[in-house]
Amino acid sequence: MLRSKLTIAGSNFIFNHISENYSEFLNKKKKLRVIFRGINVDYYNQKNISILKQEKLKKEWELDPNKFTILMPGRLTYWKGQEKFIESLNILIEDYNLTNFQAVLLGSDQGRKVYSKKLLNLVQRYSLSKKVKFISHCREMPLAYSLADVVVSASIEPEAFGRVAVETQAMAKPIIASNIGGSKETILNKKSGFLYKHDDPRELAKSLNTVIQLSQEELKLIGNEGRKNVSKKFDVEIMCDSNLREYKKLLKD
Repeated sequence: MLRSKLTIAGSNFIFNHISENYSEFLNKKKKLRVIFRGINVDYYNQKNISILKQEKLKKEWELDPNKFTILMPGRLTYWKGQEKFIESLNILIEDYNLTNFQAVLLGSDQGRKVYSKKLLNLVQRYSLSKKVKFISHCREMPLAYSLADVVVSASIEPEAFGRVAVETQAMAKPIIASNIGGSKETILNKKSGFLYKHDDPRELAKSLNTVIQLSQEELKLIGNEGRKNVSKKFDVEIMCDSNLREYKKLLKD
């Protein structure tokens, strides 16, 4: 990768990882710079969501409109932190006496049957079967985000960028994410979302409790801050323009 004249890192986390571990491959003739990855902020836009589609998906997923909805998107694999998330839901009930919620784990196990069975067993052990739903796929992710009151990214290993956090903010929804990797750069802590100590289900439960206690107006304000944050920094058009400028410089050299 570093044999090229230009290497683009999608986050400062990746930039630092390359600088710290592959510095011997870098020199004055080889540039390494950060250009944040971007998303389509027109596609991920709450204003484009069909109410009819929302109602249809609610019925398909059997969601209760009177319950606080927690969404955790991502393929089912250990480092995405689904186990810690399920543990945090149990803590939410035991330590905070909160029960009026429903959680959706949205993602395929991609053949990891042992792991998905482990998650199901964990849900049963904590008597959460009536609160936790496993959905393997959703064709329209903006629609899925639109049904959530809060979205969780519970990765126990660093995300290189963390699309879930950015997509969530673009959809004007509060995000709770572990404080490692790209999420630290894309989330305005306590403004557009909340960062918690990674790999710690008690800290995650504490953050969930904080968000659940917020009023609809407060949730909306957080969502609006997230939308502004992404539109300003992580629009795919900005990313493309930045890349093109770098390519043009290379062609001139």
